[in-house]
Amino acid sequence: MSLKEYILNDVGIINLTEKIGDVQKLFNQLTFTHLPVESEGTYIGCISENDVRCFDNDKSLDEYRYALEGFFVKEGNYWLDSLETFAQNNSNILPVLDEDNSYLGYVELNEMISLFKETPFLHEPGNILVIEKAFKDYTFGEVSQIVESNNAHLLGAFVSKIENDMAEITLKITPSGMNEIIQSFRRYGYLIISEHQEDAFNKNLKDRSKYLDKYLNI
Repeated sequence: MSLKEYILNDVGIINLTEKIGDVQKLFNQLTFTHLPVESEGTYIGCISENDVRCFDNDKSLDEYRYALEGFFVKEGNYWLDSLETFAQNNSNILPVLDEDNSYLGYVELNEMISLFKETPFLHEPGNILVIEKAFKDYTFGEVSQIVESNNAHLLGAFVSKIENDMAEITLKITPSGMNEIIQSFRRYGYLIISEHQEDAFNKNLKDRSKYLDKYLNI
């Protein structure tokens, strides 16, 4: 799904000749972290509210051109691409340009997040499983094969963290035989990060630990 149908124009692009004081007043009326800026009809970047609050009210944006941030997305981009751009620029608004780099409007972070909420990863019932393995050793093909060999299906998967050359992978799996899936991942060398009542291995460890505590306290 492309961004075209989610482009908004209720807040216009501001000109480089605008006074800083006027831009500050505009930010007072809005909840945006940034505003798009144009010069002679061409989009040249975004100005952040944090920067504008530090500038001289009587000067124009042109005198602070160096502070503009040149991020944007294209109208043909998939909506999921926009989430990465939002995150990289700590923004809740993204300018949208056409193939000729002409400004079309903007998309909002909340709208893109609402689309994510409707994906099967969040919308469909299932189990969340978080696993970990060395970044160089795992493949999504292997992950998928392990899940599907236990008569389940992946509703979604993503790398949720990379630290010390270890990849943490979050999976959404259709409700089916979680204990068998968990044990299969262990046989393939994956660590199970999330806790599950269906995990017979951990249940046995806890039972043995309770037994040992009871024995030591006799």
